[in-house]
Amino acid sequence: MLKEPSAYQHELEMVTLESLVPAEHLVRKIDKAIDLSFIRERVAHLYCANNGRPAIDPVMLFKLLLLGYLFGIRSERQLMREVQVNVAYRWLLGLRLTDKVPDASTISQNRRRRFA
Repeated sequence: MLKEPSAYQHELEMVTLESLVPAEHLVRKIDKAIDLSFIRERVAHLYCANNGRPAIDPVMLFKLLLLGYLFGIRSERQLMREVQVNVAYRWLLGLRLTDKVPDASTISQNRRRRFA
């Protein structure tokens, strides 16, 4: 008997990003092998401590650019669309499922200003 599948998009489920990203995924290997915490202290002098807009985390910015390079995503707009839907990318970046993804223009401006 042919049966129409039920739509489950509006159900509430308890999941963690940790459980959704496979143990052998490349982003887990990157996170385990490379400590990028040194980036914050290396670029701290480029940020104003007491005024201006809230800054994107420089480690997240580097990880975004690394994801684009490793997975062949050349456009910042496309990269942000991928981060929007890819749970593994969100896990590496430290973004929750409900966190807003940075704007593509923020990424391109920072890339030009910080890494040029």
